[in-house]
Amino acid sequence: MAPSRNGMILKPHFHKDWQRRVDTWFNQPARKIRRRKARQAKARRIAPRPASGPIRPIVRCPTVRYHTKVRAGRGFSLEELRVAGIHKKVARTIGISVDPRRRNKSTESLQANVQRLKEYRSKLILFPRKPSAPKKGDSSAEELKLATQLTGPVMPIRNVSRRLTWARLLL
Repeated sequence: MAPSRNGMILKPHFHKDWQRRVDTWFNQPARKIRRRKARQAKARRIAPRPASGPIRPIVRCPTVRYHTKVRAGRGFSLEELRVAGIHKKVARTIGISVDPRRRNKSTESLQANVQRLKEYRSKLILFPRKPSAPKKGDSSAEELKLATQLTGPVMPIRNVSRRLTWARLLL
């Protein structure tokens, strides 16, 4: 059997120059700092856009074990965008992730994500490309002053759990 996990290496028959092939993790703390600095630099670069990236849809986890939980998916389906009245090419420019492969198998998930898109659209502060000549969908000057960068996930997804009672179990 092959050695498993972090135990002692039994009967080590190493090849020549094996020290060169050993992978060490001494750069782990520095890598952690480097990743953190890169995240902060990206957040400063894209401000006032959300630091965590575009909004994601609500999807249900696969298999019987996990299908009671909901989580963030990859992107909104084209049908969800169509019902919400947002063009697929415009969606990506205003911070909405799009996944053209995704299909809606139930009306409940479709309606939940359409509602999510409409709520996001109502909260969105859209900066004009030319401040001197704002277009129809752009936000007003008062709203632009209120804009702050969001650090956490955009509209976080909550798992609503129903508490089971004995009365409900006996029915």
